[in-house]
Amino acid sequence: MQQSTAQKNFKQSFSLLDATMIVAGSMIGSGIFLVSADMTRSVGSASWLILLWILTGILTLIAALSYGELSAMFPKAGGQYVYLKEAYNPLIAFLFGWSFFAVIQTGTIAAVGVAFSKFAAYIFPSLSENNFITDLGFIKISAAQITSIVLIVLLTFVNTLGVKEGKIIQTLFTLIKLGALFGLIIFGFIAADKVTWNANWSTGFALNKIDGNLLVPYTGFAAIGAISGAMVGSLFSSDAWNNVTFIANEIKNPKRNIGLALFLGTLIVTIIYTATNLMYVSIMPMQSIAHAENDRVGVEAAKIIFGNVGTQIIAVMLMISTFGCNNGLILSGARVYYTMANDGLFFQQVGRLNKNAVPSRGLWIQCFWASVLCLSGKYGDLLTYIIFTVLIFYILTIAGIFILRKKRPDIPRPYKAFGYPILPMIYILAAGVICVSLLLYQPKFSLPGLGIMLLGIPIYYLLLKNKHVIGEAT
Repeated sequence: MQQSTAQKNFKQSFSLLDATMIVAGSMIGSGIFLVSADMTRSVGSASWLILLWILTGILTLIAALSYGELSAMFPKAGGQYVYLKEAYNPLIAFLFGWSFFAVIQTGTIAAVGVAFSKFAAYIFPSLSENNFITDLGFIKISAAQITSIVLIVLLTFVNTLGVKEGKIIQTLFTLIKLGALFGLIIFGFIAADKVTWNANWSTGFALNKIDGNLLVPYTGFAAIGAISGAMVGSLFSSDAWNNVTFIANEIKNPKRNIGLALFLGTLIVTIIYTATNLMYVSIMPMQSIAHAENDRVGVEAAKIIFGNVGTQIIAVMLMISTFGCNNGLILSGARVYYTMANDGLFFQQVGRLNKNAVPSRGLWIQCFWASVLCLSGKYGDLLTYIIFTVLIFYILTIAGIFILRKKRPDIPRPYKAFGYPILPMIYILAAGVICVSLLLYQPKFSLPGLGIMLLGIPIYYLLLKNKHVIGEAT
């Protein structure tokens, strides 16, 4: 009875604009200003850099359009967790939920929070990651880590007050950062240098590793590994688009608006990401992109465009970007734990809504673990590890469309996956190739992530055993 009452208390408060801003705002954090450096070192040419961003955008759009069918079939809190449970079984869904809580969502929240602090340090130097507040021997705590935790706690508190507060922050900050990014792109193209542009494209599609000032060509299948490794950055920068599915039953007309928001949000971000990288190669030599200080390509580009004040401009942009990004991640993530709790696979109290019709306990548990990851200093490693697992769950979810069409043909499908079966199959094959190549050529990315996911299996059966014990006792 408690569960059905709690479910009825969710309020459909998000419009199509709000839902689209959840998609775009959760995707755009700090990645677009950073990862192009490492990607350039891996591929060595403007042609490959832009091609990989376009390929990432196409794959993301295909996935988003495919999720539209699932979201229309199951407009429930929990999104992807629900889709996996319906298509497969509770274990597969739990492995996603476990990975989601252990690192996918909380690790991203921690990383985005620390990114906010790092760029805030450009304006407020005392917030630097090199300014250590305390040294406990086994751990050093910096001002950047404390600032990131304060940010996470603040946004968590705001989102416990109700949907209205969280969605206002999300929509406002996302619109501001979209406008700022479009402005940066326009001013960047105005400052474009024809000589630099021509030189960057002169190597065509030659695939090389940039090692210092040298271009080292790849041999054999190592090229596939290099491409897959380079795409780790663009895939992570384009991730979190599925967050809107977690708040499905809080969106007005969800059967229409979730799929439309997924398409519009991912399309906007794909255009911005591709245009931003075209802007980079129009004003900076490839060597400068590859060797940007601390990989902060966006900072170097802003200096060229705006002069010395460019550092402060990009810092403010990034603070706005990461603030809005973290709000979207925090707002949507707790809905997954809420649904898991109602399935008996998470802390029971998390499956209840507070007086403001939001899962506040889920928000605070998420806040606690994200804060621990901020203090650990290992959030960056965890995020790198998990990309392999993230892709596996995307593959499983999209494959679930094929399964559900045979298994549950009777369920109404107000929206059907665009280009089915060809486009969903293309995504499955492309993502599968990336996973296999990461497993073979980048085991440091794939094996730890696989280990974190598989750790969920014994935890699942322990929870089931505990659930049965509680059931017998009552």
